[in-house]
Amino acid sequence: MELAALLTSAGINISLCILFLSLYSILRKQPHNFGVYFGRRLAEEKFQDQVDYFSFERLLPTAGWIVKAYWCTEEEIRRVAGLDSVVFLRLFIFSIRIFSITTFICVFIVLPVNYHGQEMAHTHIPEESLNVYTIANLKEGSRKCGLCGVRASSFQLYRNKFVDAKKSDLTDPEVVEAQKDCPGAIVFFKTRYAAIVASQVLQSSNPMLWVTNSAPEPRDVYWSNLWIPYRQIWLRKIATLSGSVFFMFVFIVPVAFVQSMMQLEQLKKMFPHLKGTLKTSFCVRVITGYLPSVVLLLSLYTVPPLMMRFSSIEGSISRSGRKTSACTKILFFNIWNVFFVNVLSGSVLNQLNVLTRPKDMPSMLAELVPKQATFFITYVLTSGWASLCSEILQVYNLVYNFFRRCIFGYLDDPGYVYSFPYHTEVPKVLLFNLLGFTFSIMAPLILPFLLVYFCLGYLVYRNQILNVYYPKYEMGGKLWPIMHNTMVFSLVLTQIIALGVFTIKNSPVATGFTIILLIGTILFNEYCRQRFARIFNSFSAQDLIELDREDEQSGRMREIHEHLLDAYCQSLPGSGGGDNGEVPIEMILEDPAQEASNSSQELCDTVQEVAGSIQEHIEEK
Repeated sequence: MELAALLTSAGINISLCILFLSLYSILRKQPHNFGVYFGRRLAEEKFQDQVDYFSFERLLPTAGWIVKAYWCTEEEIRRVAGLDSVVFLRLFIFSIRIFSITTFICVFIVLPVNYHGQEMAHTHIPEESLNVYTIANLKEGSRKCGLCGVRASSFQLYRNKFVDAKKSDLTDPEVVEAQKDCPGAIVFFKTRYAAIVASQVLQSSNPMLWVTNSAPEPRDVYWSNLWIPYRQIWLRKIATLSGSVFFMFVFIVPVAFVQSMMQLEQLKKMFPHLKGTLKTSFCVRVITGYLPSVVLLLSLYTVPPLMMRFSSIEGSISRSGRKTSACTKILFFNIWNVFFVNVLSGSVLNQLNVLTRPKDMPSMLAELVPKQATFFITYVLTSGWASLCSEILQVYNLVYNFFRRCIFGYLDDPGYVYSFPYHTEVPKVLLFNLLGFTFSIMAPLILPFLLVYFCLGYLVYRNQILNVYYPKYEMGGKLWPIMHNTMVFSLVLTQIIALGVFTIKNSPVATGFTIILLIGTILFNEYCRQRFARIFNSFSAQDLIELDREDEQSGRMREIHEHLLDAYCQSLPGSGGGDNGEVPIEMILEDPAQEASNSSQELCDTVQEVAGSIQEHIEEK
């Protein structure tokens, strides 16, 4: 691709961004659009007293929303949108800091080195191939070759059915059958500490007889999956994993079509009737520079609904767990199909023997990645810049609101508010980080475009979190390990590709330093895993005991106990029900130690006795 084709794509996307941002600044001032652009505030009844009056200021685009979004403190965001929003925005802050430094160094040092890597006359820059801006333009054995890196049914309620009975009655066949036939139950405990102990202790010598986990918060319960027996879950996970992998490989077809659109000769063979159109230089620039990224972006819109469906089938009992699983699937899908398949489509798909040469992968990636730099720059412009502006404009919701109000005459429904789509936005941001790391030394021209995306995304998502999306449930910041692991993977992949580059360019000194850097990155990741990973998987006993003591001293513990049963009720607003309107069967049990001692040891003994009675009854049968 020539530089002129890239400039054409940039011009189209910049024009769309200016248009969308201008429309947003006007449309957000119109009272009939408050349900689209201030959904969260409407849900909190902060716009009930708004008066519909006309003024010319409402018809002029302004940038006041940028100022409000920027100056809002992190504590205010956490208070109105929860911890997950803070974690998500921290990802942008990290990206801005890293790529500000990387952009400055690579654009002003590495880019000129790449550009003047060959002894050639640069006569007419717009007609030059963008390969001259990549590391592929360096001569073999060049001393300029170096690494620029950064560290980096009906609802049933059972009250004390098992525990009200005395210990001698624990073998009652009715009690045992009720427990055996129940696929899931929610058990209440007096304290947080007792609950976490019971959830982590193995309740029976048969691990599959009685499986315990921490229950999700009431708004987070995914009621449709509570009926799923534990023995089915691993089968469901295998099935959904197989389906996800199959879809990943099926998606290679549209990716290969996108790659063919970038090659003019293949376009002429595929569409012979377009030969006349392809003779016009502007049309060629639009078709080869802009359309491929648009086609890929439109194809990717089919991925999130399918992956979310797979995550629902898996059997997660929480909405946050379902969204986290979907986030992981979409992330793997993007890394494979958007990055690797696009990089390797010109070689690996046509030369299957590469699978028999895994040792040559670093060198092969080093040779192929720079050649795809132009496509990924246009992808950042389309999937990054234009998508952000489409996100803030809320095109779909705007059209839906128009038909709802103007055509059908319905009023705004404050209860109909979307939650933030972390499962789609987190993988997108992480993919752009991967592109930034891998192309930083091989094609630094992509870095300014990525930096603009991170800065614009930081403002746009702050605005959306404050005004549009309502936090229906919390994930507790559990997306951060996914972010961390992906960043480390991006660094390791960058260093592996750099090894291949320096091997091709015959630079042993740079190769040696890169190996040291690779080892350091792996050791740093292992330290982080040992130090921080368990914090996201379990709670600290010290923190739980302190919270229990505070609630007991303040008298809040009694209030919590009184509202437990009401909280876990399917009629709770926002808790939702089954997809088909039916209500599955659940069992909610009170604290097994309610009539016994408050010590956690006696609590565990009671639970163990119930589990043992079930095992004995099954063996007798």
